[in-house]
Amino acid sequence: MKYLNIREEEIKNRVATDFFEKFDCDPIVGFIDFAVKLQRPKNVIDFNDEYLLWAEVKSAPTNVITMLTQLVLTIGKARTFDKIMPPPFLGCYDCEKIAFVPYSEIQPVFYQNDFNWKVTPSNTETKEFKQVYEQIQNIIDNDIPWETYLFDFERDEKDLKKFIRENFIVGKTGTTKIRIDKNNFIIIYNKWLESVKPTIGVNWDKAKIKGIIDGHFYLADLLSAENKTLKEKLFVLLKGDYYEFDRIIDETEFDTFKRAEFKDRGKAHTQFWNKYERPPKEEYWDYIIERQDLLVPQDVRERKGSYFTPRQWVELSQRYIADVLGENWQDEYTVWDCAAGTGNLLAGLTNKYNIWASTLDKADVDAMLTRIDTMNKNSLTGNGANILESHVFQFDFLNDDFSKLPQGLRDIINNPEKRKKLVVYINPPYAEAATTATVTGTGENKTDVAVKTKIYQKYQNKIGIAGRELFAQFFTRIYSEIPACVLAEFSKLKILQAPNFSNFRDFFRAKLAKIFVMPAYTFDNVKGKFPIGFFIWDTGDHEDFTYIKSDVYDEQGNFISTKGFSVDTNTQSINDWLISTRNRTNEKNIGFISCKGNDFQNTNFIFIINDKSQLPHPRGTWITDKNLIEVGIYFAVRHCIEATWLNDRDQFLYPNDGWQNDSEFQNDCLAYTLFNNNIQSKYGINHWIPFTEYAVGARDNFNSNFMTNFIEGKSQPAIVSEPLLFYDFNDDNGGGGDSTYRENIKREFSFEAKAVFTAGRELWRYYHSQPNVNVNASLYDIREHFQERNDKGKMNNTSKDEKYNEFIGILREKLKNLAAKMEPKVYEYGFLKK
Repeated sequence: MKYLNIREEEIKNRVATDFFEKFDCDPIVGFIDFAVKLQRPKNVIDFNDEYLLWAEVKSAPTNVITMLTQLVLTIGKARTFDKIMPPPFLGCYDCEKIAFVPYSEIQPVFYQNDFNWKVTPSNTETKEFKQVYEQIQNIIDNDIPWETYLFDFERDEKDLKKFIRENFIVGKTGTTKIRIDKNNFIIIYNKWLESVKPTIGVNWDKAKIKGIIDGHFYLADLLSAENKTLKEKLFVLLKGDYYEFDRIIDETEFDTFKRAEFKDRGKAHTQFWNKYERPPKEEYWDYIIERQDLLVPQDVRERKGSYFTPRQWVELSQRYIADVLGENWQDEYTVWDCAAGTGNLLAGLTNKYNIWASTLDKADVDAMLTRIDTMNKNSLTGNGANILESHVFQFDFLNDDFSKLPQGLRDIINNPEKRKKLVVYINPPYAEAATTATVTGTGENKTDVAVKTKIYQKYQNKIGIAGRELFAQFFTRIYSEIPACVLAEFSKLKILQAPNFSNFRDFFRAKLAKIFVMPAYTFDNVKGKFPIGFFIWDTGDHEDFTYIKSDVYDEQGNFISTKGFSVDTNTQSINDWLISTRNRTNEKNIGFISCKGNDFQNTNFIFIINDKSQLPHPRGTWITDKNLIEVGIYFAVRHCIEATWLNDRDQFLYPNDGWQNDSEFQNDCLAYTLFNNNIQSKYGINHWIPFTEYAVGARDNFNSNFMTNFIEGKSQPAIVSEPLLFYDFNDDNGGGGDSTYRENIKREFSFEAKAVFTAGRELWRYYHSQPNVNVNASLYDIREHFQERNDKGKMNNTSKDEKYNEFIGILREKLKNLAAKMEPKVYEYGFLKK
């Protein structure tokens, strides 16, 4: 080994000297171990740093994927790529070897949605580390010829130096212009927004209302040479010292357009583009035009559906269509994407004479026409759009009359037999009139988005609240006004499961022929871990949806399982069940449980606190000495099964009666709840201490022994003489049967629950052995004591006290075991459906 028994810092110095002597290896880039950039030329003041390599370094032999994963987590945590132009290569090395990976291959990892980048990059045990490790492993296995990028320092020294010599080259023209490619065109766009956009004579707020956005102007700049846009069919064209846009041919067949000039005569524009080489290589043009959705503001994206469908799902969806319609479907059916954007969903379709594409924005029409030019000129490369120009048109599907359609497509829609051979193939927009941000007071209702379309006004009485979502409006018009066609679409699963879509399901009775689901976070800028489905509906065959088995694919496009989806309109929810436990005779409040929604996506909103006054907008139920068992069941059922992207929309239901006679399940749930709540003694008397003072070595009496008395059956005398378990659920009083409540029964716990109590007791004992502790401390108080809070006031994940970390770790392990034991009963008693 070339650098055996040498400290990490010295290895960095030796590698820099031995292999990167012509480059600058001194810069410190955040917490990245090793960075290589071009040497700054002498006497050059306006020099843009260009990095060639960011690398992770270890002194001992280390797995390459492990090192690369730590590097990716380090970069992602700091979002270094938003501040500094990323290099062409990421890499890693230790005492014996060095490896390189093209940055473009890793880049998608940085843009995955709802990923927790705050984890410690060196902690190999986190789920985030394991997730990124798997992603990088998959990239290397499938996309990278590893023998080209992995070198032994001693054995491959000559090859390594040759690789550096041939690949670590100046990516500039002269000494000032940075190349633009598919890796950095978004970063440069963000810089353009700051430097150039303010100098263009456009009222951007008014322009956005008309569908004119800054990204169109950037694209015109980017795909230009000598300040003239090279692609004449783009929506905006740079014409030297001004822009032309929104070109139309009027009734006299004159070509008219709007014009925007620079406020500063182009000074800032010239200074900005002097730093960059335009245009990018032609091989990137189609990719950049196709991905112009990345230049669209978020609110416009939601309204217009400017979302790029990942290529793996495009290909898979077309295979599923072939499974349903037959392998010759592209020749036998006509395809219409009525929310086409730049047309990426149509990639892979071969019969351009049978394809139609419409979109709301003229800019997207122009982008498709540009991509058609690319295909016509470079058909062998596979780039561009394989559609006829005459089949691409601007059309507002939710407002325009079908009389505005091209004659060829209108003939199909107006012919009942031809409609049966029409596939409406779409990934529609998803904007809705209200979102979570609206409900919590951080956003505004998008009343001008979903509820002002003509389709909404026409059908709102039939489809109910579902009509406030644009994708539902698309399906409504297709179902009603293009009957008997095939609808092949990407959307959320609300159409199958959501209670708010019950009216829509009564209206939309198309037969669901096939479906597969995938993680939503594989789509650009889609927030949340939930499933997106690809559905194939036969709108000519009507039936009520009740159940379907779906194929399930992971984020890499691998088939992993099947899952059933069902709807039962006659079933009440778990929250209905909890509400039935309210207002019992002589009850005493001991806490409050926050409740929201009936599905897994709301798991984080299910928690137990002292009092509803702790919440700004409380929604939930008081916990009392009369409903503690049911609350414990409710809480445990909502938390014992991990929320994943796949079960995110699964509904928790009103249970059957089986749980009433299962004391072990009830007590398991109670134990689970006692060690998972957010009770804090500073908000009132803590009734939730599950141990006696003697058991934990407390220095004084607790303010309340309610919980241990409850467990021992000492709360209050029995009201009835017959030995009932907890309640008589068939009494005449309804609800929980308050007159027959029996509290003086000692709770007997299972082996797994006892293990939780034992682990918890050791934690409480350790806490009470500390000086100056709060005698009435809750579990939350104990965690706060040891873990402390950071500068932002958030409780730290771990403690500096290793003994505490050991105790809390054991408790969490025992709780996981208990959760696993309870899970089958959740399905058995009807809280969830398989």
